[in-house]
Amino acid sequence: MNDTPGWASPGSAPSDGQQPGAYGRPAEPADRPGPAQPADQPGPEPTNPGTKWSEEQPPPGQWSAPTGPTGPTQAPPPTPPGPGWGAPPPGAPGAGYGGPGGGYGPGGPGGPYGGPGGYGGWGTGWGGPPPAAKPGVIPLRPLGVGEILDGAVSTMRTYWRTVLGISLTVAVLTEVVAVLLQGLVLNNTNSETLNDPSATLDELSRAMADSMLSSAVLFLISTIGTVVATALLTTVTSRAVLGKSVTTGEAWRDARPQVPRLFGLIFLLLLIALGIIAAGALPGILVSLTASTEAGIALAILGSFGTSIVALWLMMRFSLSSPALMLEKQGIRKAMSRSAKLVRGSWWRVFGIQLLAGLIAGIVGAIVVIPFTLLAAALSGGGISGFLTGAASEVDWTFLIVSAIGSVIGSTITFPITAGVTVLLYIDQRIRREALDLELARAAGVQGYGPSTPGPTPGG
Repeated sequence: MNDTPGWASPGSAPSDGQQPGAYGRPAEPADRPGPAQPADQPGPEPTNPGTKWSEEQPPPGQWSAPTGPTGPTQAPPPTPPGPGWGAPPPGAPGAGYGGPGGGYGPGGPGGPYGGPGGYGGWGTGWGGPPPAAKPGVIPLRPLGVGEILDGAVSTMRTYWRTVLGISLTVAVLTEVVAVLLQGLVLNNTNSETLNDPSATLDELSRAMADSMLSSAVLFLISTIGTVVATALLTTVTSRAVLGKSVTTGEAWRDARPQVPRLFGLIFLLLLIALGIIAAGALPGILVSLTASTEAGIALAILGSFGTSIVALWLMMRFSLSSPALMLEKQGIRKAMSRSAKLVRGSWWRVFGIQLLAGLIAGIVGAIVVIPFTLLAAALSGGGISGFLTGAASEVDWTFLIVSAIGSVIGSTITFPITAGVTVLLYIDQRIRREALDLELARAAGVQGYGPSTPGPTPGG
């Protein structure tokens, strides 16, 4: 039996050239001669064994057309209606069966088997998986490198009032404090001592200590501004993924409880990195103090280089701690554990994306800051030549203010890039490992996305 498309469907009407018999028995062929028999007398048995039928037949609707030889006048069984199941209608264009887009065979428009995307005659066709939902700046699926960078830029472009407002405010406050400290307290009066070949060891030590203190204070101020900007922009980016806007006040109210913990996390990571590097340099320092100075310096450099690699590996391992702490409302230790879990097995990918984002932010910042620095040097007392040669003994207010303007513009642009890439990388890792896209789709109100019954998300 064969009930494939193109054959008579079970229980259908008999073919042309046949008359229905009793209880499903087929009638005798029309071209077979024989005398008419009365109804109460049996007719002669057929002589052809190939057409002999049993008296016991299955009930109607449960059998298919016979596959034995048919008479010369027996017509083929009719085909069911519908596109793509039989011969093409007369005059139908295309070489496929069923016309363009509806046949099974080569030559139809859109592909060798019918309509666009696949087997047009078998249904609507399968053109691959449906596109992922995109309620916000990224599609809810595992992301590529370009999509992460584009998501950070799209967040800044779509919600520019909030993003640039936060970045500009933090950058202005940071630079104002830095300029006041440099101009009033930490003015670089030690450059002349450091450039003087006749300076004593005590003078050089004191000048180096003052310079290191100035650099540490400025680094601390910059770190504080970066932490605050990261905290606020993390909230903005997480809402942008859902397609929801947030004001600066709402972002601050949401991030404020976690800001002290974020400060603790950043400074703990800095202490870990500096401690590891110092531990590598310590043997060389001891050797230089007790034995050969040259050998000690070489050993210190070699040890610092080796431990710097270890510190870099740890920093990348904990690089997603900040968004984990802010978005999961976790403590410092738990956030570091979550970051290590998400980065495990993807260290090189996380490192590459973070390095690329840092390079882009650094290049953009340099394009903005360098012209302002040169302009500040030209307007200051020493001029550009004095600035480049280091002959200027004191940095004046003109230089500080003009260069600070360039730093504000550069920070306003680079803050959203670095913070946005880190947050989107964290979300991407959770989508890959924990199916966070389902939770995000439900939070965004996407209908029919994923399983109907939400399940718990680890770390959610």
